[in-house]
Amino acid sequence: MPNSKGYRAGTRHKYRRGFRQHGMPGLSTYLRTFKLGEYVDIIANSAIQKGLPYKVFHGTTGRVWAVTPRAVGVEVLKTVKHRRFRKKLYVRIEHVRKSKCRDDFLKRVRKNQLLVQKAKKEKKKPQVPKRWPKQPREGEFVKFKKEQVKMLRPVKFELDF
Repeated sequence: MPNSKGYRAGTRHKYRRGFRQHGMPGLSTYLRTFKLGEYVDIIANSAIQKGLPYKVFHGTTGRVWAVTPRAVGVEVLKTVKHRRFRKKLYVRIEHVRKSKCRDDFLKRVRKNQLLVQKAKKEKKKPQVPKRWPKQPREGEFVKFKKEQVKMLRPVKFELDF
């Protein structure tokens, strides 16, 4: 039998629901509000077949460009070989959730704004901190008594016949 090339082919594990997460989504899914320009993650909910995005877009992040009563228009980047194309698609709200990709950035912006306001009040030049990659830990000295140190050596291999 030849392998099928259907719309949901090869999604057995991709669209799988979590343990004890099967069935219809809760009401909070339908009460979320989406605004234009907001970042959202497309995560297909296999319990709802209407408005299901194509399998290529499962797990992608995009921006909301349209809001309708039951769906949102999401603009995503689709990678084809070495190129990236902008794709606009409508996805029902059951298959979309707000993205946390900008949370760290927005938190940092708020923190920097507070530092700038504080510097203006003190009439100083604002010093906005730079982001640094995690640095190696500081070195430490280990204190011990000579009696506590034991030299460990491998046991000599002997054949016992």
